[in-house]
Amino acid sequence: MRQILLLATCLFCATTQAAPAEWKPAAGPLATRWTKSVTPDNAWRQYPRPQMVRPDWANLNGLWDYSISAKDASQPEQWDGQILVPFCVESALSGVMKKVTPQQAVWYRRTFAIPEGWSGKRVLLHLGAVDWEATVWLNGRKLGQHRGGYDPFSFDATDALKSGENTLVVRAWDPTDTSYQPRGKQVLKPGGIMYTATTGIWQTVWLEPVPQTYVRGLRIVPDVDASAVRVTVDAAGGNVELKAMAGDQAVATASGAAGQPIELKLNAPKLWSPDQPFLYDLKIKLSADGASDEISGYFGMRKIAVGKDKDGVNRLFLNGKPLFQFGPLDQGFWPDGLYTAPCDEALRYDVETTKRLGMNMARKHVKVEPARWYYWCDKLGLMVWQDMASGNNNGPEGQENFKRELKNVVEAFINHPAIVMWVPFNEGWGQHDTEQIVEMIRRWDPSRLVNNASGWTDRKVGDVHDVHSYPGPAMPPVEEQRAAVLGEFGGLGLPLARHTWQAEKNWGYRSFKTPEELTDAYVNLLENLRPMIGSGLCAAVYTQTSDVEVEVNGLMTYDRDLIKMDLERIVEAARKLYLPPPIIKTVVPTSQQAAQTWRYTTERPGDDWPKPEFDDSAWKSGPGGFGEASTPGAAVRTPWKTPDIWIRRTVELDRVPEELKLMIHHDEDAEVYLGGVLAASPKGYTTNYVPMSISKDALAALKKGRNTIAIHCHQTEGGQYIDAGLVELVPRGE
Repeated sequence: MRQILLLATCLFCATTQAAPAEWKPAAGPLATRWTKSVTPDNAWRQYPRPQMVRPDWANLNGLWDYSISAKDASQPEQWDGQILVPFCVESALSGVMKKVTPQQAVWYRRTFAIPEGWSGKRVLLHLGAVDWEATVWLNGRKLGQHRGGYDPFSFDATDALKSGENTLVVRAWDPTDTSYQPRGKQVLKPGGIMYTATTGIWQTVWLEPVPQTYVRGLRIVPDVDASAVRVTVDAAGGNVELKAMAGDQAVATASGAAGQPIELKLNAPKLWSPDQPFLYDLKIKLSADGASDEISGYFGMRKIAVGKDKDGVNRLFLNGKPLFQFGPLDQGFWPDGLYTAPCDEALRYDVETTKRLGMNMARKHVKVEPARWYYWCDKLGLMVWQDMASGNNNGPEGQENFKRELKNVVEAFINHPAIVMWVPFNEGWGQHDTEQIVEMIRRWDPSRLVNNASGWTDRKVGDVHDVHSYPGPAMPPVEEQRAAVLGEFGGLGLPLARHTWQAEKNWGYRSFKTPEELTDAYVNLLENLRPMIGSGLCAAVYTQTSDVEVEVNGLMTYDRDLIKMDLERIVEAARKLYLPPPIIKTVVPTSQQAAQTWRYTTERPGDDWPKPEFDDSAWKSGPGGFGEASTPGAAVRTPWKTPDIWIRRTVELDRVPEELKLMIHHDEDAEVYLGGVLAASPKGYTTNYVPMSISKDALAALKKGRNTIAIHCHQTEGGQYIDAGLVELVPRGE
């Protein structure tokens, strides 16, 4: 990767722009450690497309003239000021930090001159991403229009260029949450789990010269089973020469025609994994019309699949071996740049920190990043579940647009080995035609897994069944064909003074007051994951990488200054997730397989109802579980339809195991007492029986002989169910 890293810095080019004058970032609510180091001269100078690098290019980031005008207005004659590209107009790092409405458009203008050495070549204008509709003019000539806020696009600027000074104008319009287009978590009125909008240019703008026949794109498909990689070069004809490099050594060469797959055979290939993210360098030479186009890139050899382990349970397999995938929900927002990280170092920091916390994957949540982020995931070894940005998708036009933008995203990032799964829908947001879209993605990219919908609205297609549970954890039922994954859990909140977007009214799924409390809760969640892994859970996604605006569920603060918890403890808790999962041994059976008798009442009892000595003889007696038969994962033997139920049961213990857990299926909130002491207070609902930690005081209250389990469950809507037992976790050999 040495050559690519050398080229991943801005090369000198003879471009011109307005004098920097007195530019500075706007005074935003919160800065990062990198905010002050950003200048018009150094704003995102890295080569933006690491898998397809040409040695000669020109970076157009820097200060542009800008104007905010009525949506339908013509190009302005007067400009409002200067904006630092590639930061969106709403961000502090743009130097502007103004809100834009759907009734307005943002105009950009800058000038440049073409270097003398580009004479006789075609010149491509690239825009990494513009949210949402971009119209581009060069020297008054319209180059084209693009719709899509997340995929890179290009225009051939050759015929519009002139000698000397050239004037580039871009108009951007974004309806944000007032229309159908994919926009992720951008809203006009941010709050809770929705955040500030991004309008206009938010990734690098750049130029590069190419010969008359040039490489338009690449498709790189690793085949681990065949010890080969197949490369298809998109070009209008020509002959292709390929060379794979391991460091300075050429390990494979091949040639063939453009437009056709060319196979490179590798002898005992080094595989890519989170522990050993080995990347081969790739050199490509296209020869046509007496000229050549030479490209540098890279690829990783890895295979992702669903397969059965030795016990016949579906697992996520990487390179032929089951691997539990654990990582954060990664929103990709920054307090100074919003959708755009302040610099490449900041992008790398997030990936490095995720790895440092003991994680091996990240779910990129309803946002698509610049190619540089995926490059760091490739290089540092972080698997990625890639969401499509959600949208309203209302009506046929919106749904067709969603499919078009989704295809563009898949094709733009298909070569990154770190991406192991595509996720078209999140929690039913804009969900439609799920079965069709899953099949479309499989046609576009048969080499990766497809998660039909993360949370809520599973359509029983794709490679995984994904549920969400806050704080959780929970898991879906084990299936014959698909793997069981937990697409979101956690959401443990802690605001830290001087590191929040606003001083008051911050929000989290569960709130804590100190880092020590937060650490205890996080470690407890991860301990509860371990037995689920033994039962068939294949992956878990913790919410989330960092705080975002008023949402304070982050592992880090929004400014990335602090990791909120005890690093040593949380890394050790994560490490245990990759060990052989414990054996779950029943101590007190639930009613899942066979009915267990409980005393129960739906009338509020006295305050001492959880105590062992409480007289429950007036309560009814009936078999568990209790609830509505339609509740997922339930084994209802006694119907329960009222808002509340209280149940009690006396059990015999021949000993009190050290690794004792509560095995419970609850819908909704429950309070569980052992020996009269509060053992657990699970909130929300589960869709299956899940193990859960027991409080230290409740464990201490248990004794050999007779013990009492007492539970109150409260239900508000939807399904309802309660049943519980006790299990012991028996360690396996590592």
